[in-house]
Amino acid sequence: MPTVQQSPRLTPEQLASLGRELDEIRADVLARLGASDASYIRRSVRLQARLELCGRALFFLGSLPPAWAAGVVCLAIARLLNTNEIGHNVLHGQYDWMRDPALDSTTYEWSELPTSKDWQHSHNFMHHTYTNVLGRDRDVGFGIIRMSEDQKWHPYYLGNPVYAGLLMLFIDWGFALHDLEVDRIVKGECKLSEKRDVLGRMTRKISRHLLREYLLHPALTGSLFLRTLAGNACANLLHNLCNSSFIFCGHFPDGAVAFTEEETRNETQGHWYYRQLVGSANFTASRFVQHISGHLSHQIEHHLFPDLPACRYPEIAVRVRAVCEKYGIPYNTGPLHRQLGSAWRKLVKLALPPAKRSSY
Repeated sequence: MPTVQQSPRLTPEQLASLGRELDEIRADVLARLGASDASYIRRSVRLQARLELCGRALFFLGSLPPAWAAGVVCLAIARLLNTNEIGHNVLHGQYDWMRDPALDSTTYEWSELPTSKDWQHSHNFMHHTYTNVLGRDRDVGFGIIRMSEDQKWHPYYLGNPVYAGLLMLFIDWGFALHDLEVDRIVKGECKLSEKRDVLGRMTRKISRHLLREYLLHPALTGSLFLRTLAGNACANLLHNLCNSSFIFCGHFPDGAVAFTEEETRNETQGHWYYRQLVGSANFTASRFVQHISGHLSHQIEHHLFPDLPACRYPEIAVRVRAVCEKYGIPYNTGPLHRQLGSAWRKLVKLALPPAKRSSY
């Protein structure tokens, strides 16, 4: 039975009304965008640049363990800001209204391994259009892990927790390979030759990244080359662990509903909104964590309004939660550690064949 059955069904009239109310929230926020939003993203850009500069400078004192550790933390935070609050949100067009060439989604190239063009296809279009639709949204398990009972079980999935752990450690490479669709190539559903353009763009960008992070920057510190190399690697690992935790909390906890393609046929705007509400989850966190996560602590609001500035999500969340209560729709939220723990319990549970999960 489709997992959507776990959520309350709304009548067509209720879905239409839900759509109108959420459209009104969107229109209201759009009408109030202005100087404060522009100031916020520009402050974030300046903060990110200063943190990266500070981290690089501290590696010149790498022979002193506290300085080296501080450099790792500064670089990790800088990269989280660059990936989430700046890159991810800019590529969604959240700041196109500013008419600032440096923050325009059509020309911006972010720091992550996939090119902006490929990311906007696999993430902005495929994931945000077909959120949690099995067979369409490739973010459901990222092609390697089982995250829904509607995904047919296979002995391969006994390694679910191992695959998830590796994904968390190397999620930047997972992003890079996402639009290459390696899982489909392995299954014979498409050919590598069909991905020649994607592979070319990916190879060029990864080559530049590896040259910069693991040769050029370490070389600048001279005799401290190996310490700087290790520092860059550790900062990248810390970035990956934090970023993957934010993503897991927003997509995989208990209560996040999956849909079949049949259920989304002839979908209205109201039903699309409904799918975002029941297919996503939030987590409560400090303002610092909200900032470095790009406000993906409000994944529900992000899926509803991906092109609204993320700094607005906390205020939008109050109104969205009220709408959910009105229609009896669960608003999935909780502390970060609880949501992450819930996602990992699901990972373990879905690793086992259905017949062996009766005791859970």
